[in-house]
Amino acid sequence: MGDVIEVDVLVIGAGISGIFAAKFWLDTHPGSRLVILDRDNCIGGTWNSRRGYDTFWTQWTVGTAEFSDQPMPRPPDEDVYLEFFKAKHTTKYLNDYVDSHSYSGQTLRDRVKLLAEVQSVQKVDGGWTVVSKERETPLQHTFKTAKLIVASGLTSIPNIPSLPGRDGFLGQVLHQDDFGSSNVLTSPEVKNITVLGGGKSSADMVYESVKAGKTVSWVLKATDTAGPGFFLSPKGVGPYKNAFEIGMTRLAATFTPSIMNGINWWTRLLHCSKYGPRLIAGFWESVDTKARTEANYQRKGVQNFDKLSPHSPIFWQNCTGGLLNHPDFFDTIADNVRIYVGDIECLDKDVLRLKSGDQIPTDGLLCGTGWQPSLQFFSEEQCRQLGLPHLVDDESPDEKSHWTALETEADAKVLATFPQLETPPPVFLKPITKSPYRLYRHVVPLCESGNASKDRSIVFIGQIGVGNYFPVVECQSIWTTAYLDGKLDLPSIEEQEKDVALFTTWCRRRYLSNGIRGNTMTFELIGYTDTLLRDLDLRSNRKGWFKDIFFSVWARDFGSLKAEFMEKYGYNEIDK
Repeated sequence: MGDVIEVDVLVIGAGISGIFAAKFWLDTHPGSRLVILDRDNCIGGTWNSRRGYDTFWTQWTVGTAEFSDQPMPRPPDEDVYLEFFKAKHTTKYLNDYVDSHSYSGQTLRDRVKLLAEVQSVQKVDGGWTVVSKERETPLQHTFKTAKLIVASGLTSIPNIPSLPGRDGFLGQVLHQDDFGSSNVLTSPEVKNITVLGGGKSSADMVYESVKAGKTVSWVLKATDTAGPGFFLSPKGVGPYKNAFEIGMTRLAATFTPSIMNGINWWTRLLHCSKYGPRLIAGFWESVDTKARTEANYQRKGVQNFDKLSPHSPIFWQNCTGGLLNHPDFFDTIADNVRIYVGDIECLDKDVLRLKSGDQIPTDGLLCGTGWQPSLQFFSEEQCRQLGLPHLVDDESPDEKSHWTALETEADAKVLATFPQLETPPPVFLKPITKSPYRLYRHVVPLCESGNASKDRSIVFIGQIGVGNYFPVVECQSIWTTAYLDGKLDLPSIEEQEKDVALFTTWCRRRYLSNGIRGNTMTFELIGYTDTLLRDLDLRSNRKGWFKDIFFSVWARDFGSLKAEFMEKYGYNEIDK
């Protein structure tokens, strides 16, 4: 069965979230026995070396994709485009980071156990018992810990679609998770590549396959789908070098109706006045029109190219999306890729058959089909108790009634504040089978207020959808450290529930299908980090009113948070 290991803190996940959560806990508790478990064979999560490939680019920019205590060296010019850069530099940065932080004679890397698949998590005698299995052996390990930090991420476990006939298929079937470590682009035996899915990962694999000289087909799902992703030019305007820099300003954040960005005279003017909503609608319509014009979806002579056009306006974010790092992306697809719209019937030995009747020669099938929840080591009952997504049918009548009442009240408040959210366009909406996340501040289970909570032993880091995890997990880690140590006062559980209900109902209204899980923050990064720091009464990330509004948020803006936090909450640089 393996051994039993007692630790003070156990972290599940060695990606961006787990690395910084462990680092900050050890900053404030350097003598802690802390272990990090990860199911992969290398650290970095989405950005690890196994999943990367040379032409994989980030969606964030130089100076924003780093932690505040350690700048990332600027990549060489050939690896930078409009300040976006190749993902391998984030991979190297994270590896350097775990090697350069040491506590009580152990680096962060020394504390990581790789290929450790968490099997179960149980609450026992006030602590947590976690059973993990070594992925390459039958050996199991049992960890007993007083505090548990869950940082398993949203993109850890591949979602492979049902593929009837797969056993008889002679080619390779790969998820985007394995694309970087495969030989699919270099193998002479793989001549015909078919890519499934309409999101950014699928688009990247299609583009790279064409550039590798393969014959490429792109299959978009025909039914029960929010449609293909919205792909935008990364170019900036005015003083901003790129679109990401614009999105990292507080001014830009106010151009979306969001409860996270504060309700004041300016946001009321933009979203509640007579002319403000028209101005905002015109702004988003211009962004939408520009993106569709640049893509030229209606170009002549290209079969089904128009099928890449998003089904909903960009404002509503009902589909996936991303920034393009290749200026020739759409022309490359139009000139070299056959596009199909249909649902899969089966795989044959060297063919993918669609229900539409199309038969697509295929030696390699690449799946950009998303991810399964990474919290499968919790039972359905645990998910319900902790505030994690769980089957709605498993809720008791009283629980359903309780949350329905809270959400009905919250929905009225959302629509009174942002009336434009009441009338979304007619689009496909994913069916709701599971509850949304119901974590307070998106990190902790609902719990009793005050310092002496009955249980402050578990937190969740990085379980939200944002464009840049570095500042988010930095603020989450600081907040949860104060929480786990009982130094952070919380409102009453009734107020926590109202806060959760307000966010989840707003999220469904604002982001439609993408908002069902209640953890989407496409435009809320700054508002969210501000909220966490406001809870802690910390303001080190502020730069003065003018720069706060018009300047992008950089990693260095958070540089003095650690010292400010430790002084305010009575931490020392020595072990307690």
